[in-house]
Amino acid sequence: MTDVYVIRNQHGHYWGKSKTWVSGAEPKTVLQAKHEDEAINTLFELSSKDIELRGEVAATTLSERGLPVVEPSQVPLPTPEVETAVELEEPGTETAVETNPTPPAE
Repeated sequence: MTDVYVIRNQHGHYWGKSKTWVSGAEPKTVLQAKHEDEAINTLFELSSKDIELRGEVAATTLSERGLPVVEPSQVPLPTPEVETAVELEEPGTETAVETNPTPPAE
């Protein structure tokens, strides 16, 4: 008998409780759904945000500790790209901003 349902992507990663993909090495981080339709709805929402996603709902049993029995992915998780919006200024340079401009002389 199946106890829970998990969501797995094409790389073998599992949808986690933290709303990110996890490898499955720590089963306590994997999101568990008691009902298949709940997992299907979550997968539908994920695939509508990411058209490249090829996911599936997988039925799994629970271990003695109440954790899903999943096979960890051999594919490393992608590292998030951190956008840095820091503009470096040269030391000693200042940006002058004219707050009260004088009209040109006629």
